[in-house]
This record gives sequence, structure tokens and C-alpha cells, in this order.
Amino acid sequence: MASLKRAGKVVCIGRNYADHITELNSARPKQPFFFQKPTSSILLPGEGPVIRPRGVDLHYEVELALIMGKQVRGLNAQDEQSAMDAIESYALSIDMTARNIQNEAKKKGLPWDISKGFDTFLPLSSVIGKAAIPDPHNIELYLTINGKVRQSDSTELMLFRIPRILGDISKVMTLEPGDIVLTGTPKGVGRVAPGDVMRAGIRVGGKELEEAKMEVAVEESTSSYEYAET
Repeated sequence: MASLKRAGKVVCIGRNYADHITELNSARPKQPFFFQKPTSSILLPGEGPVIRPRGVDLHYEVELALIMGKQVRGLNAQDEQSAMDAIESYALSIDMTARNIQNEAKKKGLPWDISKGFDTFLPLSSVIGKAAIPDPHNIELYLTINGKVRQSDSTELMLFRIPRILGDISKVMTLEPGDIVLTGTPKGVGRVAPGDVMRAGIRVGGKELEEAKMEVAVEESTSSYEYAET
């Protein structure tokens, strides 16, 4: 698990589920759209809570993460075998987002980095072996807040499948062993506040994957930082 924090980069696919695009009133992309989160945002199991900075409207986004095992450069999206062979393992992730910061950045044409990059903003599950997920395009991702289901959808609903995702990313930036790729979130994203507890997981063929189970609390930051409009 500690090796995940040594990833060279974390690349995130945005707007990869149609209903999520609708709920955020975003435009549907014509090709995979991606951004990065810093590896310093990774929160491993047992490392503690997600910390909400003061002044932040904090949202959750559950996603399937790919952990790369091979170098990938200029991959042909039609070469599904090579794409899947390049994946070493999987993890479940929660892409925490400072939504008010992201919305302001979009409105003003500014970068989103702050909204995605705070420390603890990327909780990850334990590593999931490839054998546990025979078809990553046919699993159920779910997330609950204080026991209430907020997200629950199949990866069958991805607009862009994994070979296309890896192909488009690798034509821009080489993917190296250990890099992490987040594949997008389904509908149901929303706000969490200090005192909330997020639980998330993966079901394969209706059965829960033990390695994917996550439980992460949310706490308020005690630092002097407070977000103010740019």
C-alpha cells in the first residue's frame, strides 16, 4: 500500500458518466477529459480522516482506480489486450472535491488544481488484485454517507472505456508503472461535512469485495488556512 504514495502521477478522467454530467450541468465531452491530483492528496486505509479546509464546500466522488504495471506510451485504443495487460491491479478511490473552488475556477477560466489537491483529498482502498475484477466494465461502485446510499451504479455506464482512456492519456503523457488512473464517477455526488462517515465499496456479480471496502470520516481542519475567492 505504501507504494501507492510513490506513484509518479494520478490522472483523473472527468465527465465519464452521462448522469453525472447532467447533475453538474456540464458539457458532454467528445473525447476523454482528464486532469491530475497530487500524490500528496492520497489517504491510505487507516491513515485517518478526510480533512475539510475551512471555507470549502466538500463533495465526494467514488471511482474505480487503475494501478499501472507497465509503461504505456501512444497506446492504440483498439488494442484492448495491451491496455488491460498494462494494468497491474485496481483500487477504489474517493475523489474529494472542493466544489465551490472548482465552480469559481470554471466560471473565471482559472485552473482547478486547488479544488482537487488538498491533503487527504484522495482516499484509496486496499489494493485489489486483477483476478478479483475479471471485467472492470461490469462492476458496481457504491458510496454511502452515514449509512444512506448516495452513489450506486455500474461501470457499464462509462462513456469511455478503459482502452480509450489509457490510449488518450498515453498520447499526451507517458504512463509509468505505479501511476494511478481514476476512471470517473457516476451520478449522486454531493456534500459531506465534519462528523459524516463515508463508506464505499465494489460489488462483482453482486458479491462484496473485501479489499475494496472503505470507511473514512470527515473532520474540520484546524489549520489557519481558509479559502477565499480568487
